[in-house]
Amino acid sequence: MWLMTPDPLIATSTRRLFLKSGAMIPIRKMFLLAAALTGLAFSLSATADPESPAGSTTLTTTAAPNTQPLEIHLPKPQFFGTPKAIKSKNLEKPLAGKRPVYQVPVGTVLLSKGKKVTSSDTAPIIGTLDMVTDGDKEAGDGSLVELAPGKQYVQIDLGKPARIAALVVWHFHQEARVYQDVIVQVAEDPDFITGVTTVFNNDYDNSSGLGVGPDKEYLETHEGKLMDGKGAKGRYVRLYSNGNTSNDANHYIEVEIYGKMLE
Repeated sequence: MWLMTPDPLIATSTRRLFLKSGAMIPIRKMFLLAAALTGLAFSLSATADPESPAGSTTLTTTAAPNTQPLEIHLPKPQFFGTPKAIKSKNLEKPLAGKRPVYQVPVGTVLLSKGKKVTSSDTAPIIGTLDMVTDGDKEAGDGSLVELAPGKQYVQIDLGKPARIAALVVWHFHQEARVYQDVIVQVAEDPDFITGVTTVFNNDYDNSSGLGVGPDKEYLETHEGKLMDGKGAKGRYVRLYSNGNTSNDANHYIEVEIYGKMLE
């Protein structure tokens, strides 16, 4: 039992602590031992593997050991026309001001730039699929891909298995609108049969048939939607949508995937 005392001699006294075993340890040694163990624990936490296990949060606004800021280069804000009323039963509250800077594991890089894109719609109405990863995030019609109405997806092949830290998705940002049934999955195989991890799902009524998700619908802005990759491992990333609040079409301006390639 620890005894708290104001005695100034406690640091150098020969008072002893009786353990259940009957052994005696000087209190001063106990203080030194506790300090040493605390230092060891701090050292281990600072040098531990910075990777988060799959399924855990990899995004935080708090700087910590083995993390770095996620640098996202944003397009110009460019809303046109009169804002439309948005009807959604599951809409998150828009941020007041700019999005804060998030931290990701050290060594996180942009993995998706220029990577191959395929889709459930093999003949887009507007644009070509390679535009999804070409780095152009501007709001103009010449920067987007339009897919057919209904549930559609685009799929990005990272080339090698990777651990995903974060994603940023720009569907359309000429006006404030909500894209519905946004679901993002990571998998080991291109058919999404094995090793499938869902990192985002805002389908609140299972209208897309992939299960009810816990995430909120959101307004499109020039900042894009930042999503936590949750440390998911896989080579392929598939992004679903099912129309939007302005029309039935599905659009993609850019998708950025951040993480680390696995050895």
